[in-house]
Amino acid sequence: MDDSVPVHVPVLLEPVVELLQPRAGAVVVDGTLGGGGHTRALAEGVGPEGLVVALDRDPAAIDAATRNLAGMPVKLVHANFRDLPEVLEEIAIPAVDAVLLDLGLSSDQLADTSRGFSFLSDGPLDLRFDPTRGEPARRLVNRLGAEHLADLIYQYGEERFSRRIARAIVQQRRSEPIETARQLAELVSRCLPGSARGQRIHPATRTFQALRIAVNDELKSLEIALRRIPDCLRPGGRLGIISFHSLEDRRVKEAFRTDSRLQVVTVRPVRPSEEEMDRNPRSRSAKFRVAERL
Repeated sequence: MDDSVPVHVPVLLEPVVELLQPRAGAVVVDGTLGGGGHTRALAEGVGPEGLVVALDRDPAAIDAATRNLAGMPVKLVHANFRDLPEVLEEIAIPAVDAVLLDLGLSSDQLADTSRGFSFLSDGPLDLRFDPTRGEPARRLVNRLGAEHLADLIYQYGEERFSRRIARAIVQQRRSEPIETARQLAELVSRCLPGSARGQRIHPATRTFQALRIAVNDELKSLEIALRRIPDCLRPGGRLGIISFHSLEDRRVKEAFRTDSRLQVVTVRPVRPSEEEMDRNPRSRSAKFRVAERL
C-alpha cells in the first residue's frame, strides 16, 4: 500500500466538530489519529494559534500524517491514548479543551495487506496496531487450546458459534498452521451454518474482532483511558468517543453516566445519517457519545 495517500473516510465528522467545539486557539487531543481525517478537521477549527495533539499506536499512521498534515498545528505522538496524562506532561500541557477517541479500525489499516486486517489479505495474520509490540494473532490461533480460544472468541467477539470455530481452528492447524487472514476467514466461513453466512456482515467479522481486541488489549486500554482522561480536561472541556461494537459502547455509556467528574452531553448516542451510511458503509455501527468536564 502507498501510505502517502490516505484512503480513510472519517466517521461522523460533522457531529464531532459540532459537539467538541474546536474553537480558535484551543488545545485538543485526537487520541486515535488513524487516517488523519478527524485530526485535520480539528486542526482547522483550532487554527494556527491552537494545537491538536494526535496520538496513535500505529507507527504507519504517524509516518503518513507527518507528510499529510505537514504545516498544520498538529503534534504527532506515537503512544496509546490511555497514556495521555504522561504525553501531556512530557510536552508541558496541563489540561486540554477536548479529547476525541475514534475506536474504529482505519481504512488505511484495512488496505495494508501486510497487516492481516482484511479478510481477503494473503499477508500474515497480525492484527496488531503497533507491529513492534505484543504477540501477532497468528501465534495466538496456533498456540491456544480449543477451550481458551473459544472463550476468547465468545467474550471479545460475542460470537455464538465460538466453540465450533475454535474446534475447526485446532483441527486445521494439526495439518497446517493458520498464517494468513484469508486462511482464517475462509475457515470460519466454512464451519458456520448457512444462516450465519447469509448475514450482512462477513461470517469472520466477530472472530477477527475478538482476536484484534485480544492482541491489542483494547478493552483494558479503553477502561484505563475512561478513568484517566477526564483529569486531562479543563472545566467545560469535552470528551467524545466513537465506538463500533457493544463491548466498547457499554463501557463508554456506563463511565459517562457514573463518573462524578463528567456530565453527559449526548443523552442518546449520535448515529450516522442514512446519507453517510450510503457513502461509507463502515460507519453503520458507529455510536458517538460526548461528556463534559464539570
